[in-house]
Amino acid sequence: MRHSRRRAGPIRRTVAAVVLAGVGAGPAACGAETRYANAPRPPVPINVTAAITDERVRISPRSFGAGPIVLIVANQSRRSHEFTLETASGPGGPPGIRQTTSAVNPRGTAELKVDFEPGSYRLSVRSQGVRPAAIRVGKARPSAQNELLQP
Repeated sequence: MRHSRRRAGPIRRTVAAVVLAGVGAGPAACGAETRYANAPRPPVPINVTAAITDERVRISPRSFGAGPIVLIVANQSRRSHEFTLETASGPGGPPGIRQTTSAVNPRGTAELKVDFEPGSYRLSVRSQGVRPAAIRVGKARPSAQNELLQP
C-alpha cells in the first residue's frame, strides 16, 4: 500500500496545480472587468397612411416624432402612380432620403418602411395635376426599451 501512495502523490499535485491555474485564469478569460454600454431599443414603429386622389396626396397624421414608421399608401385615383418620399430640404441642404415605390395600380396599395430623422419631407407622384403632401417630423419618440412583447 505504501507503494501506491507514492504514485498518487505526484498525480494529485499535478491535478491540484491544473485546477488552481484554471481557477486563476477563469475570471480573466471571461472578461469580468470589461463593461459594455447597451444601446436603447428604437421607438415602436407607427403606421402612417397616405392616399392619392386625382387632385392631391393626403397623409395622416401629417406630423409625428422621429423614428421608424411604416407608410402605407393607397392609390385611390384613376391612374397608376409611383409614390416618392423625399426630404424637403432646399438646394445646398444636407443629404436626405428618397424612396420610390413601383407603379401602384388604381385601388392598389404599397408600403414603405422608413426611419425618419427630424425635418420636413414630401410625399408626391410624378403626375403634374396631383399636389404633394407635406410631412413634419419632430423630435425622436421615446425608446421602446421597457415595453414588453415588442418585435
